[in-house]
Amino acid sequence: MSSRRLASFREMIFIPLGNYLPRLKIFDRLRFIFFRLAGVAINGRCIIFSPVVIRPIGKAFNVEIGRGTFLNAEVRFGVPCDRVTIGADVRIGPRVMFETASHRLKYVQGQRRGVVSAPIVVEDGAWIGAGAIVLPGVRIGRGAVVAAGSVVTRNVEADTVVAGVPARFVKSTNG
Repeated sequence: MSSRRLASFREMIFIPLGNYLPRLKIFDRLRFIFFRLAGVAINGRCIIFSPVVIRPIGKAFNVEIGRGTFLNAEVRFGVPCDRVTIGADVRIGPRVMFETASHRLKYVQGQRRGVVSAPIVVEDGAWIGAGAIVLPGVRIGRGAVVAAGSVVTRNVEADTVVAGVPARFVKSTNG
């Protein structure tokens, strides 16, 4: 069996197992083990509520999660080409989406729109509120806060709060 097929097989087994463990505190604290077995790079204990979606199948290795991070329910990782790297002690609200790929705006006859892809990085101690969408190529700085429902299209500086569609600077968290 090729390594690509083995990775897909591991995901098809361990992600559903992790997602369908009962919603009990003990399982929330152990669920990360199933995602690690599926191929997600998890750098220490973390808390993961379920379900978590990783698309496409076979790309779990494109997700990295740091120690002490908390993922609430229904977090989605769209990682067909590039990685999502989440640092340590990050807080991620429910229904947050990380999308490393998008389509070009210009339509070219016979070529469709084409795909644009870039990695996403969330640095240590950041907090991303419920329903936020983080788009390709974004870096969210250390200790930054992304308000619920925001669409993050640009980098977020460390120790700042951003909000809105598209997300814009609101204030600094330092004082």
